Amino acid sequence: MANEVAVPLLPCASIEEIATFYQVLGFHTTYQQRKPNPYVALQREDLQLHFFEIAGFDPEKSYGSCLVLTSDTGELYRAFAAGMRAAYGKVLVSGTPRMTRPRARRNHDGLSGFSVIDPGGNWIRVTQNAAADPPSAPTGRLAKALANAVVQGDSRGDARQAARILDSALAHAEAGDDPVALVEVLVYRAEVAMVLHDPATTAEMLARVDVVALSPDEARRAAAALETAADLAVALT
Repeated sequence: MANEVAVPLLPCASIEEIATFYQVLGFHTTYQQRKPNPYVALQREDLQLHFFEIAGFDPEKSYGSCLVLTSDTGELYRAFAAGMRAAYGKVLVSGTPRMTRPRARRNHDGLSGFSVIDPGGNWIRVTQNAAADPPSAPTGRLAKALANAVVQGDSRGDARQAARILDSALAHAEAGDDPVALVEVLVYRAEVAMVLHDPATTAEMLARVDVVALSPDEARRAAAALETAADLAVALT
């Protein structure tokens, strides 16, 4: 049969905390109960997420995850980011909850994706629908390093391995490096540092971004990364 709908059912430590967080992202509560088992159902347009509460649940040990397919990851990210800025004064980039920025995923045919890590430690993985013509593979030393780091940091959640990949790339600058790719690597390294609770490295990377010379066209191509740099600078304060 056609038109079936699957709704993720995810664990959390507090359904009230979960509902408050997702309201920031534009969701509303469609159902909630405390007895016999704490449960909440949330919806934003066609996107539905349901949660159940477990006493003593540790979000840091959660394996909860689901995949959200959309035609425009950038539009959904901007909506979520706007909600975070309105509620918290910044985009949450470290700790739990937090959100990653849309980036091409080498392990998903180069399509854009980002993740929301909610208060329950669940990874809501937002991924662009498959395109008729998949994006070309990254070229250039820095772009390839960034692609590998994103797989580790944003897909696997291994921020330390992502940091090692990026540090290795940044330690061996070459004359032919694309300045836009350099900005993107520096910004991602700054973001990874925030996840690792290393604000000094975040500040160092952002300072290096500020001195990269960009032409008007390069600045346009680096606009998304520069916007993330601005969000990170706010998060530092």
